Amino acid sequence: GLLMALDVPQERGLGHLDQRYLDGLDVCRFPLLPFLQPLPLDWMYLLYTIMFLGALGIMLGCCYRLSCVAFLCPYWYLLLLDKTSWNNHSYLYGLLGFQLALLGADRYGSMDGLFRPHKRNAHVPLWNYALLRAQVGVPVPETPPQDPQHPLTMPPQVFIVYFIAGLKKLDADWVGGFSMGTLARHWLFAPFRLVLSEELTSRLVVHGGGLVLDLSAGFLLFFDATRPLALVFVTYFHCMNSQLFSIGMFSYTMLATNGLFCRPEWPRRLLARCPPRLRGWLPSTEPPQPSPDCLYRGRGARGGLRPRQHLAAAFTILYVLEQLFLPYSHFITQGYNNWTNGLYGYSWDMMVHSRFHQHVKITYRDGLTGEVGYLKPGAFTQSRRWRDHADMLKQYSACLSQLLPRYNVSEPQIYFDVWVSINERFQQRLVDPRVDLVRAPWSPWTPTPWLLPLLVDLSPWRQQLQELEAQLDRHTDAVFIADFPGLYLENFVSEDLGNTSLRVLRGKVLVELVEQQQNHSLQEGEGMQLPAGQYHKVHTVSPEPSCYVYLYVNTTALQLERNLTQLRELRERVRNGTEQSPLPPELRPILGEPPPAGVPLDPVVSLFLRRERREQRRERDSSLAQRLRRFLRRKFFLFRR
Repeated sequence: GLLMALDVPQERGLGHLDQRYLDGLDVCRFPLLPFLQPLPLDWMYLLYTIMFLGALGIMLGCCYRLSCVAFLCPYWYLLLLDKTSWNNHSYLYGLLGFQLALLGADRYGSMDGLFRPHKRNAHVPLWNYALLRAQVGVPVPETPPQDPQHPLTMPPQVFIVYFIAGLKKLDADWVGGFSMGTLARHWLFAPFRLVLSEELTSRLVVHGGGLVLDLSAGFLLFFDATRPLALVFVTYFHCMNSQLFSIGMFSYTMLATNGLFCRPEWPRRLLARCPPRLRGWLPSTEPPQPSPDCLYRGRGARGGLRPRQHLAAAFTILYVLEQLFLPYSHFITQGYNNWTNGLYGYSWDMMVHSRFHQHVKITYRDGLTGEVGYLKPGAFTQSRRWRDHADMLKQYSACLSQLLPRYNVSEPQIYFDVWVSINERFQQRLVDPRVDLVRAPWSPWTPTPWLLPLLVDLSPWRQQLQELEAQLDRHTDAVFIADFPGLYLENFVSEDLGNTSLRVLRGKVLVELVEQQQNHSLQEGEGMQLPAGQYHKVHTVSPEPSCYVYLYVNTTALQLERNLTQLRELRERVRNGTEQSPLPPELRPILGEPPPAGVPLDPVVSLFLRRERREQRRERDSSLAQRLRRFLRRKFFLFRR
């Protein structure tokens, strides 16, 4: 409850609610159900307030059932209102909120227990533990002899979050080390890089360690002998995730669930060690009282299973089966399948796929005049998630078709050209750029016909692409492109990129220089220099997909770095006395002197001084105390807003 209350102003968006739902704002939204629309801004604030108070009520155990409903209803409304905010942990919060509304989590240390003696320090049916542990991925341990028993508490139970996440990581891209290829460069993995190369750190620690942990965490947490070791590894894992990714309260939520894996009496044992003067203010350490919700066996037990307990057993079994089925239900909702299956959020395929977008172009055509224009990618939106999902592209195009007539575009036709690389593959198109998505068909139950396939047969090239990049110097960058027959890529070479070339790796292309009105045919292994400051088109003319690479050097940035290096060396020579000639007035500021009156500050010198100040500030603020201060300052202003 506390973590959800902290999550509401942050990841749920209360801190910037006025920016997202301002009345009268022309924004394209992406609800799961088309009829869902945001409320007026004042009502949205009220909705968030109810959700926040519900989370506080869950934390305190105050009006527990009502608090669960107050949190749950707004939460799922907001989640279904915006598909761009979907992720696995947001979906998990909704599931846990639903479960808590059904469970007896207000039996110990709650405000309700102060006013309702039958709830105070009472037994909880073990099917409650079964449901929670099944959701977070751990079977229910054997029941102590004195505790209430239930048929659903018999091991083994299912593993969902951890275990299915491990099964999803059996994907070839994850096992091959391509899913999170750059993560090993993070400072958290610096100790591993002392004994391993960056490549081995990525394959063995990031990918191999993540796979083994997810597959084994549930089993290790199940047994008493391995549970302490498992808690250490799981805690370390989630602490690392809190620094590696911007995932809100998820890491801390998973840390908070560690207590579910231990024996139910551990809070009482912990509180019993507190000083006697504090125990009067803390929950009771006495054994729990019997509860009418539980079934007791053995001496003194009365009656059998009641209809309510039969219903709880049936619900638990059906719920667990449904949660096992959903991550593999994408053969039903085929319209949401893209290069990956389903909407990112309920499949537990955390971090299995990484994407890099090189180029996104939105073209509109006036249906009456034929006039063609272009939109800035992301116009009228507040998210970038639409670039990866066909269903959101369809919603975006439908929204644009309603907004553009206000800007004198009649019967608009919308075309998208989205270039993306997934798991270090070639950059390639996601959708057919020749299809008007306003009138294109889409259904949640059938495959999307205008979605272009992922060129998986080119996946073995990834090792060669890494080798080619390793051969480049630090001033040269490469972009690897794969395109379909009959299509072309229109590109503009900036004047800053004075040294840009194209080289064909596979297939055959025709390079059209637009301004020069020249065509150059290139086959595998051939290349050419591209003129800067001009448009060109690369047509794929081979019967199979073509593969080519852009090699470019930012000559402007390179010259700037050389100038900055010369200034740095000049300052050192002046300071150590090896520079004999006097500095000109426009260069005196590099020594910390003010610029002479009437002499304008040179732009290169200005940039040099800004970089120096930034480096000094970074060194000054790099301590742990300064980092903590900046973190607390950001959170303070967010919550104050």
